[in-house]
Amino acid sequence: MAKVFVITGPSGVGKGTLIRMLLDRLPQLELSVSATTRAPRPGERDGVHYHFLTREQFAQRVALDDFVEHAEYAGNRYGTLKSELERRTAEGVPVMLEIELQGARQVREKLPDAVAVFIAPPSPDALRTRLVGRGTDSSEEVSARLASAEQELAAQPEFAHVVVNDRLDDAVEELAGIVEAALS
Repeated sequence: MAKVFVITGPSGVGKGTLIRMLLDRLPQLELSVSATTRAPRPGERDGVHYHFLTREQFAQRVALDDFVEHAEYAGNRYGTLKSELERRTAEGVPVMLEIELQGARQVREKLPDAVAVFIAPPSPDALRTRLVGRGTDSSEEVSARLASAEQELAAQPEFAHVVVNDRLDDAVEELAGIVEAALS
């Protein structure tokens, strides 16, 4: 089986940006496409950015045990479909999961050999600035994400690897080092 990498941390910390840069640098990696009940943001396509499901479809998939992990975050449900992960790892492709803390904990239980990395902001104020600055969420959604972030940041000691995303180039260098070491 190929390696599974779990990238987690609060919303707005830059997980997606770091992963995109890492995928450019290490093209043998693939990103698992998560399922979600949230509405697509402008430019997002079903099956490419997320598998967009209704709440009812998501609940049916949970009942069928179709998820490696699933969680509720900021009023929406998110999850990693087993089929997404199993297909790639069976082919020997190392897979990255960009998931929230609840899901990362579930993956750790089900896949103890997965390499989990917590991405942290340089400060709570920096996180607030990033969430507001990206302009994709309402003020209520930003508040909900910040409230969740407080609890998530307290979980850093659970992770063997913590990367502080202060300077993007330094953070991607550190993340690449962790991934390359696990692959070799």
